[in-house]
Amino acid sequence: MEGMPQNIPRSVEEVFSDFKGRRAGLIRALTTDVEKFYEQCDPEKENLCLYGFPSESWEVNLPVEEVPPELPEPALGINFARDGMEEKDWLSLVAVHSDSWLLAVAFYFGARFGFGKNERKRLFQMINELPTVFEVLTENSKQAKDHSGTHNSSSKNKSSGKSSLSESQTNATKASSQKAEESGEEEEDSEQGATLCGACGDNSANDEFWICCDVCEKWFHGKCVKITPAKAEHIKQYKCPGCSNKRARV
Repeated sequence: MEGMPQNIPRSVEEVFSDFKGRRAGLIRALTTDVEKFYEQCDPEKENLCLYGFPSESWEVNLPVEEVPPELPEPALGINFARDGMEEKDWLSLVAVHSDSWLLAVAFYFGARFGFGKNERKRLFQMINELPTVFEVLTENSKQAKDHSGTHNSSSKNKSSGKSSLSESQTNATKASSQKAEESGEEEEDSEQGATLCGACGDNSANDEFWICCDVCEKWFHGKCVKITPAKAEHIKQYKCPGCSNKRARV
């Protein structure tokens, strides 16, 4: 694990730069590298912590052994809760603790190098201009959910056996959809009920997250194939487990 920075930050600008680097590493762990991060947080292992570094990298590791540590330590044992709650809730919890740790490290430097009232205020104002790790994570999840809504809309065409529509057919579909909304959305409810998950064979409420395989064009509950909205946002072409296994055998 990386230790203290070789050039220990001593000015407000240097502490803020250190903060931004560590923050970028934590955001990467919880978004871009979320699958790798999830796998490393095995509940069967000992107490683990998520560290962010000034180099914008991250690491899951055991806490340091010296007491007291050179720097404040992140939340201990984040891996134990991984399988005991919804993945999005667990990631949000880690994000909140990560935000607390980032502030602790920044103001540890401020206290160590004797920042005065005005310096501490300026440091906090600079930090406060950036969205928190939690805010970045929830915004990404919101965008992925909005994107999944587009998938849900297109699933009606796919479930009817049509792979594409001409411009006139598309307009007709839009008109039909508007008419359904005006009449209580009865048609939409019927079509939604016809969409079945390719894994469990069930359909569910409209707010359920779905993802479509770009190969077989079947729709799946995100929870059935272990894909979260945050993960879906970073998948350019999704292949369901069945299509992935076929490709592997070939």
